[in-house]
Amino acid sequence: MPCTVAALYKFVALPDVEALRTPLQTLCADLAITGTLLLAREGLNGTVAGAPGAIDALLESLRTGPLFSGRLQDLDVKLSRAEAAPFGHLKVRVKREIVTFDDGATDATQAGLPVAPDAWNALLDTPGLLLIDTRNAFEVALGTFPGAVDPGITRFSAFRDYVDRLDPAAYPCVAMFCTGGIRCEKAGAYMRARGFADVRHLEGGILRYLETVPDAENRWRGDCFVFDGRIALGPALVERPDHAPETLR
Repeated sequence: MPCTVAALYKFVALPDVEALRTPLQTLCADLAITGTLLLAREGLNGTVAGAPGAIDALLESLRTGPLFSGRLQDLDVKLSRAEAAPFGHLKVRVKREIVTFDDGATDATQAGLPVAPDAWNALLDTPGLLLIDTRNAFEVALGTFPGAVDPGITRFSAFRDYVDRLDPAAYPCVAMFCTGGIRCEKAGAYMRARGFADVRHLEGGILRYLETVPDAENRWRGDCFVFDGRIALGPALVERPDHAPETLR
């Protein structure tokens, strides 16, 4: 049966993270939601799927319910559709970080300036812009923005080594993008801490760009890899069934 897929995250202080896991898992289980949610002291991250009404109920509870006491009111969510459930079961885990990078040393709340999807194309035309695709190399191979630098990494934590080889003085303006925005917030905060003065990122990531920018103005080339059974999404977040998992091996 078709279902709604919600990719969500927020960097926010959750000192009570251990106490949140069991009630969050119970909430999702009661709504027959599958997928993965990661909790850490720095926030919440995950991708889940379920019936449209169940996803609506989950998001309402996360944003306004007593479990998070209003701390997730501005939770970042990207919604898409899947013809079949992309996850087989539910996992709710407590981790050191909601996106593995440097054991929590980087404060993602110090990220660079978010750029709305409808302003992204204009930024791409900035002379001397360093445009970085912060995703892993196999994701970049499936699709990216023309002119973007591929750091050639196989895991996100290796992005630090790439940045450490750059001279901040040589790049007056840096822009970066990732699938949903979460990696860019961490990466941008790390670059700012290393002396890069003007760091910006695509707000909501590639998924929000594909969802909102009209085809005639869309500068994305290829497809966007997603970490579930659908493998890849195209413009308007339409599932691309021609990408079978074996094509990525």
